[in-house]
Amino acid sequence: MLTTISLTHYMVLSALLFGIGLFGVLAKRNAIAVLICIELMLNAVNINLVAISKYITPTLFLGQLFAIFVITVAAAEVGVGLAIIIAIYRNRVSVNLDDFDWLKW
Repeated sequence: MLTTISLTHYMVLSALLFGIGLFGVLAKRNAIAVLICIELMLNAVNINLVAISKYITPTLFLGQLFAIFVITVAAAEVGVGLAIIIAIYRNRVSVNLDDFDWLKW
C-alpha cells in the first residue's frame, strides 16, 4: 500500500518539532541545551516554509528562499550565542541559567 505524504503530515511534523523545541527552551536550565532547542524550533519553521511552498505555490521558490534566510539567521544566532555562552562560562564557570541573575532587580 503506497501512501502519499500530504501537507498535513508536514504540518504535524513541524508542530511536533516546534513543541519539543518550545518545551526544551522553557524547561532546560543549560544554556547550550536552550540554544539547541531554539535551533530545533527554527528547523520546524523551515519545514513549514518549504512544505507550504511546495503545496501552495509549486512553481515559485519563495518558501525555499525564506528557509535559506532562516538558516542564515540561525547560523549567525548560533555563532553569537555560543560566543556569549563561552564568555559567561569563563567568568562564572557555569552554563546553568539559574546562576545568572544580572537582569533581576
